[in-house]
Amino acid sequence: MFRGPACALLWILVTLFGTVKPEPLNDQVSLSKRASIDLAITANFPDPSIIKVNGTWYAFATHTRGTNIKIQVAKSSNFEDWSIVKNADGSQFDALSVLPAWVRMANYLTWAPDVQQLDDGSFIMYYSATTAARPDGSKHCVGAATSPSILGPYTGLPDALFCPLSKGGAIDAAGFKDRDGRRYVVYKVDGNSQGRGGACGNTVAPIVGTPLMLQPVAADGYTFTGNAVALLDNDGAADQGILEAPVLTRSRAGVYFLFFSSGCFASSGYTVSYATATSLMGPYTRASGPLFRTGDGNGLKAPGGMSVWGDNRHMVLHANYGGGRAMYTTLIALKGTEVITM
Repeated sequence: MFRGPACALLWILVTLFGTVKPEPLNDQVSLSKRASIDLAITANFPDPSIIKVNGTWYAFATHTRGTNIKIQVAKSSNFEDWSIVKNADGSQFDALSVLPAWVRMANYLTWAPDVQQLDDGSFIMYYSATTAARPDGSKHCVGAATSPSILGPYTGLPDALFCPLSKGGAIDAAGFKDRDGRRYVVYKVDGNSQGRGGACGNTVAPIVGTPLMLQPVAADGYTFTGNAVALLDNDGAADQGILEAPVLTRSRAGVYFLFFSSGCFASSGYTVSYATATSLMGPYTRASGPLFRTGDGNGLKAPGGMSVWGDNRHMVLHANYGGGRAMYTTLIALKGTEVITM
């Protein structure tokens, strides 16, 4: 895949199929051209997160619908040509094949994994899943799982990490290590899960809050070292009652960038947006407009669920493609309080 010096285009890494049975594909075909995920109805790679380990890129994504895969993985040696990780027998690899007891096994809905490397070289994965505390499957909580190696398989901690059920539960956690070495986790309080209706359940007044929270943690990535604080919340109907998928990073100039998605993921109003602050705890000021949204001329439909690598240059996100959501890549730069697409 060619990327010219003035190119600001995104390209598809994972192709998703509609409701018809897909044609057989060669697993060796680059995901930037055609998918190597083979499913009867859809091949899905939403909510991707990236990490680079020993020169290899890894992308972790939400569960594969229609299979028992909880967390799927793709990898690349160059950030351009990707392949789904397979087992020796050719079946798709599952990075979190065994779920802990707090998860509702009947319909676990494992979403939005994020993998971080800890200071001792081991790895921690944050993920969302439906909780057994709500037998109807109406609420998600955030869990954590650990592994000595990047691919795992990961072993889930016995208890959920974030589970504010009285406020709607929690989803979309992502780790952040600040320049002083301190670690944090950002996540969304899933208030729209108990909204009063409308798009994604939260466009009927009074609109429920969906705050993006910051939790300080110890070097192990999961032991709390202080109280969680709210960084940003939805702006009511203007956000379709939703902010989610937070990702936090810091520029070399010391500006904190809080990326997030706004709007309902099932609508054209879904975006990749961001806000900035000169202090970790805020206040955060939103950019004048989304970084990516439907209708901007880049061909993306309902873009969201992004992840940015620690170099603040490599970014992935998903957008609608066919009957599902594909993973896309792009390069960015942080300039002052702006995100520039390359």
